[in-house]
Amino acid sequence: MSSVAPVRSSDDGSGPARRAGRAVGRALHRPARGIRRATHAHGAGESGLGKLIELHAINGAGDMLITVALASTVFFSVPTDEARGRVALYLGITMAPFTVLAPVIGPLLDRLPHGRRASMAAAMLARALLALLMSGAVATGGIQLYPAALGVLVASKSYGVVRSAVVPRLLPPKFSLVKANSRVTLAGLLATGVAAPVGAALNLIGPQWPLYGACLIFVWGTVAAFTLPHKVDEAKGERRARLSTHEAHSKRPGLRTVSRSVLCGLLANASMRALSGFLIFFLAFLLREHPLAGQSAAVSLGIVGVSAGVGNACGTAAGAWLRARAPEAIIAAVLCLTLAVAVLAAVFFSGLFMAVLGATAGFCQALAKLSLDAMIQRDVPESVRTSAFARSETLLQVAWVLGGAIGIVLPLNGVLGMSVAAAIVALGTTMALRGVAAAPRHHSASRPRVA
Repeated sequence: MSSVAPVRSSDDGSGPARRAGRAVGRALHRPARGIRRATHAHGAGESGLGKLIELHAINGAGDMLITVALASTVFFSVPTDEARGRVALYLGITMAPFTVLAPVIGPLLDRLPHGRRASMAAAMLARALLALLMSGAVATGGIQLYPAALGVLVASKSYGVVRSAVVPRLLPPKFSLVKANSRVTLAGLLATGVAAPVGAALNLIGPQWPLYGACLIFVWGTVAAFTLPHKVDEAKGERRARLSTHEAHSKRPGLRTVSRSVLCGLLANASMRALSGFLIFFLAFLLREHPLAGQSAAVSLGIVGVSAGVGNACGTAAGAWLRARAPEAIIAAVLCLTLAVAVLAAVFFSGLFMAVLGATAGFCQALAKLSLDAMIQRDVPESVRTSAFARSETLLQVAWVLGGAIGIVLPLNGVLGMSVAAAIVALGTTMALRGVAAAPRHHSASRPRVA
């Protein structure tokens, strides 16, 4: 009988397998509790912002796994010339239709204020199903991969528009919108950083495995979207906002009628988003053809990508620390800094300056976007603020698409590319300086009115 005792001990929960399972569970439980404590701090748990932070982290992780799968198929698996043709095809089939669809996303979602949780859940579920569909074509790079990628892109940007509209409704007491957006954005960046090596490891098993992982993550996100508070779907007192007013006698509110500085800040941010899209595509091909000294193309891309990611994370943290004081001045300052670095990169072109420009662009883009959020919060009345966030985010996504298209068609000449980057930023810097000139001097003396 003593010989069967170990078996019996395993059945009653004291065997090695059960002990190991409990140890793993405890090991995972501790960091999970730490993450929950961080996301729900300072009233974010009570207001529901903590759940949105976690949902955005899920979104970032899933998008990164899909990006890894597409990059391994469309970009890294073929020679440079063929890769450029494939990415051009990818842009033609996905980005061009998205440029047409993006302006429709904001107004369409604006008509569904009572279904924001369902909209985010639908965006998650759509990407889960499309990831499964893409898993059958990713190994061969078949043409059916591109319509599915378009669907993923539209669903991802739809989620982004709704998420921007939801954040103002979940602010805890004494919590600025800049601080809330900083937390949400930082969670997405951290999740993306964790998911990138996981996706690379899954890709070693097979090109379809990152898509299987993305499917599971987005199913999780579908469920998590419905755990947001019901007040997300409330739209009491809200009206729709437009980016401009074409009729002088129009009484419908638009960003231009509320504050000229907000419109200038939006256009300045659009140039930064266009710069981001341009650098992603242009440097991807440039570094593949001319990698950094002593490094492979993949490592060169990784160095520049990590630099941009670290810069973005630092900019997000700095935005929360600055609390967006004088947001017009911050936008003008970061665009002037980006312009100076872009000019230096064009004059003294080198791998080091490319990495520095990537880090600077990431840092300044984050600060500029947080400052724009603060301006909208300050100058746009609450009744139309949610709608304004949806419309502004749509415009920024279109700017990213246009910047990426320029990066694809431009010849692979480093000096020329950095000169184009400087020109893009120069346009935004002009608008940022005009925004400083138009900034209201005494916010407390008069409350902004809607035309």
